[in-house]
Amino acid sequence: MAATQYRTIVDGEEAMGEFEDRRSRFIAQLAHVSSEREAQAFIETIRARHRDARHNVPAWVLGDGRERCSDDGEPSHTGGTPVLEVLRSAGLADVCCVVTRYFGGTLLGPGGLKRAYTAAAQHAVANAEEAGLVVEMTLVTRVTCVIPYAAYGRVERLVRDCDGRVHDTIFAEDVQLTARFRTGEELRFVEAMRDLAAGEDLCIVGEPMFAEF
Repeated sequence: MAATQYRTIVDGEEAMGEFEDRRSRFIAQLAHVSSEREAQAFIETIRARHRDARHNVPAWVLGDGRERCSDDGEPSHTGGTPVLEVLRSAGLADVCCVVTRYFGGTLLGPGGLKRAYTAAAQHAVANAEEAGLVVEMTLVTRVTCVIPYAAYGRVERLVRDCDGRVHDTIFAEDVQLTARFRTGEELRFVEAMRDLAAGEDLCIVGEPMFAEF
C-alpha cells in the first residue's frame, strides 16, 4: 500500500549533527531534495565544502520511494547503509544526508564506523526536529468550485464539515473557492456539493499530490 504521508525537511534549510570517536569527526548535513538531480547537487556541494575530508558518505530518500546510498570508500555497508536506515527510521523522505568524516588516525572497525555514522545522522535529525525544520507531507486532493456569493458561507462551512481546508478564494463575478482534502475525503464534499446544486457538477477535482495539510 502506497504511503499517504511522510516527513521531510523544510525546503531551503539545512540541519547538522556531529559525532566524534577517537579523534575521527563525523559531521552529518541534512537537507530537503525533491529529485535525484537535487540530491546529487547537494552531495557535490558538501564534497566541495569538505574537499579535505577522507570521506563524504551520502544517503537519500525520495517521496516516490526511490533511495540510494554510498559508502564513499568506507568498508562495505559501514557508512551509507546506516545513514539510510536513520532516514528510514525517522520516516523522512525527499531528503539527502551526507556525513563527512575527518579521519583521526585510529581505525574504528566496522562496528565502530556503523555506530559513528548512525550517531551523526541521528544528531542531525534530532537537531532538525528541535529547530522546527521537520514538516509532515500528506497526500491531498485539491477541489475547485465556482459558486454564487450567496452560497459562499455555506460552502465554506461544508469544506470544514468534510474535514477539508480552504486553500484559496478568488472573488470576481462569482466566487472561485479551492479547498484541500486528505485524498479520499474529497469524495464526501463533492457529493455534498452535487446535492447542494440539485445534481449539477460544480467541482473540478485535481490529481492527488503531497503537500503540507
